[in-house]
Amino acid sequence: MSTTKWSIDPTHSAIGFKVKHMMFTNVSGKFENYDASIVTDGDDFTNANIEFAADINSIDTRNADRDNHLKSADFFDAENHPKMTFRASSLTKTSGGNYEIAGDLTMRGVTKFVTLPAEFSGLMTDPWGNTKAGLNISGKINRKDWGLNWNSALETGGVLVSEEVKLDIELQLVKQ
Repeated sequence: MSTTKWSIDPTHSAIGFKVKHMMFTNVSGKFENYDASIVTDGDDFTNANIEFAADINSIDTRNADRDNHLKSADFFDAENHPKMTFRASSLTKTSGGNYEIAGDLTMRGVTKFVTLPAEFSGLMTDPWGNTKAGLNISGKINRKDWGLNWNSALETGGVLVSEEVKLDIELQLVKQ
């Protein structure tokens, strides 16, 4: 079977996350600059070779002060660790269009193995004849596992920033 290369369509994709702020509301953010190398056996994604990288300096939470704090040594330490990377080791079908994607996630120089739920939306041809694939990756990670430890205690109890980070990654891929 021949291999197929895919690229991310950045106009129809988003690398997003949410974190609880003050223990009761979510703050959303995203990475504006990212890239991936995705190679499949034909159109079968179960044996895909997926490598992804996001530019930490492109983080956007709609607040420049917060973004700069996230880039600092308190969190991502972008000066010393400018990229967050993910290298998939498997994409396993669980049922219907549901999958689990597993691999090594590296942030701040720390690599941890993660398994995240994924939904494969299938293949479609756009109005210009391009073959597209849809993939949504969600899940939760604990930021402290990667050394993103900064926090501040609240007078009322609890902390300013949750340890749990919810991932919301929406990818539209283009067959090359």
